[in-house]
Amino acid sequence: MHHLLIVDDHPLYRMALRQTLAAALPEARIDEAGDLAAAHAALDAAPDTDLVLLDLQLPGTHGLLALGELRAAHPGVAVAILSARDDAATVRRALAMGACAYITKHAATEELQAGVRAILGGESWLPASLRASLARAPRDADAEGMAARLASLSPQQLKVLQRVAEGRLNKQIADELGIQERTVKAHLTVVFEKLGVRNRTQAGVLLGGLAGEPP
Repeated sequence: MHHLLIVDDHPLYRMALRQTLAAALPEARIDEAGDLAAAHAALDAAPDTDLVLLDLQLPGTHGLLALGELRAAHPGVAVAILSARDDAATVRRALAMGACAYITKHAATEELQAGVRAILGGESWLPASLRASLARAPRDADAEGMAARLASLSPQQLKVLQRVAEGRLNKQIADELGIQERTVKAHLTVVFEKLGVRNRTQAGVLLGGLAGEPP
C-alpha cells in the first residue's frame, strides 16, 4: 500500500488533491500537512512514506529551501513539487535540489494521476508541457550548480540559513533552534563556504535569486 503526504497551506486544495489521488490510488494512505513543521512531524511519525507532494511557496519558508530541508532530513522519501509556477529556471532548480518530479497546479486530473503513478513506479516525471519548455529554454549552469550546493547542506544548516534569509540575528536563531550562539556561527561558516559567499547579505541576495522566489 502506498503512503503519500500532501503539504500545502490551502485546505480546499489539499482536499481536492486528496480526492483526485484517492480516485487513482484507492488503496493508498494519503495524509496532509499545512506547513513545513507539520510535514516534518508527519514524516518523523511515518518514515516509510513513499511520496511527498510539496507546495513550492509555503508560507514561512524561503522558496526551495523547504524542499532542501525535507530532502536533507528525510533522504529516503521522494519529494515532488506542486506549484502554480512553471518557468524553466524554477523547474530546473527544483530538480537540481532533488525533486523527483514537478507538477503544475493547473495540470489536468488525468495528467496529475498519471504523473503520480509514474513517480510511485520509480520514475522521475515532468508533464509534457514542461519537458517542451525545458528543451527550449537556455540553461543557467551557475544557478543550477548553486541549487545543488544548497541541496548539500545539512538539515540544521538549512534551518539556520532559512532564518538568516528572514533577517534574524544569531542570538534569535540560537534561541529558536535551541542551540548555542557559537553553534549558529559555526553553521554559518560552513554554509557561507559551501555557497561561496562572504556574509549574510550576499547569502540573502543569492537565495532571492536561486531559491524559487517569485520575480
